Amino acid sequence: MNPKELKLLMRRVAAGKIAPDEAAERLRTTDSVNLHFARVDTGRESRCGFPEVIFGARKSPKQIAQIAAAILRRTDRLLVTRASEEAFLAVREIAPEAKYYDVARIVAVRRGRAERARRSMVFIVTAGTSDIPVAEEARVTALMFGVRVETAFDCGVAGLHRLIPLIPTIRKARAIIVIAGMEGALASVVGGLVRRPVIAVPTSVGYGASFGGIAPLLTMMNSCAAGVSVVNIDNGFGAGYLAGMIARA
Repeated sequence: MNPKELKLLMRRVAAGKIAPDEAAERLRTTDSVNLHFARVDTGRESRCGFPEVIFGARKSPKQIAQIAAAILRRTDRLLVTRASEEAFLAVREIAPEAKYYDVARIVAVRRGRAERARRSMVFIVTAGTSDIPVAEEARVTALMFGVRVETAFDCGVAGLHRLIPLIPTIRKARAIIVIAGMEGALASVVGGLVRRPVIAVPTSVGYGASFGGIAPLLTMMNSCAAGVSVVNIDNGFGAGYLAGMIARA
């Protein structure tokens, strides 16, 4: 909503033609900044509880920095996924407190007093070491919701004895993220042992017949364990976001 439209809306509220609640709803649903190459949704935090997240792939560092500046004028949190180090350096020019998580490929900003971590916990478990980059994307994303995150790596079904000792701790989590490539069977195993929602993340890790993550995706979608939901291939961000929402609910 541009300044002229905002003034008109305020006049109509003052004249009693629009109720304050209706005006607030309009502001939540129309607030954006037009950068010509992007229309930044600056009202998303008020609607959804979390600011618009920048998908960094195929955007130039300059574009990312400009979008980031528009977001940070309205909020104290910023998340850029699939970001390069060059993008991080560009964001740091306008937000010196920005941090770069190279394994997760995430640029994150949290301004003001750090929010005290809630007792709610998200647990992330991976089938293999090769799945760690996706797990880190999920971990950093969930941390932005102010929840605790614990992780366990390389616990796949080929050596199930590595997972069993972790089950008592995993059961304490509010939400569980299971990340696996190859055949993706780990999500069903965990889903059959816990009473919490399991978010399954198929990864593109595996040999030729895993079809770049299609095989674990289908395995997870066809899980016989109730309570298992599935996000897209290598989508650690989506899993971390959903787990953060569940943990804060």
